[in-house]
Amino acid sequence: MAYFEASTQYGDWEGTAAADDKLRSSLREWLADKGLIEPGDFLIAATLHVLEINPYVHAFVFQNGQDYESVKNALASIEGPIPVRDVRVELTIEEFLGLFKQFSVVLTWHGLQLEGREYMVAKS
Repeated sequence: MAYFEASTQYGDWEGTAAADDKLRSSLREWLADKGLIEPGDFLIAATLHVLEINPYVHAFVFQNGQDYESVKNALASIEGPIPVRDVRVELTIEEFLGLFKQFSVVLTWHGLQLEGREYMVAKS
């Protein structure tokens, strides 16, 4: 079973990511321009995997999603796995990151439960 959650073979590091779309040249727009998604397809998730230095991207598309609200309502009514179409695309890391206005990743050592905890930098 697959989940919308980052994972690696050993899971030494875990964390969160957040990104802001560009107004133009977003991942959704890029996929549409390449003919990989059609009107009515809604991009609900994307993964960037890097194995050694070889990146690959999966875009997960929910079909028959006209807009955010209709997709949100449809997803809320689904029990069990969400049906998606997996679109694998060849993008370099630079190309992928370039599709976002801002991109932030936080990695913490596994098991320390640091996600969401406040910190302060000690002065040396």
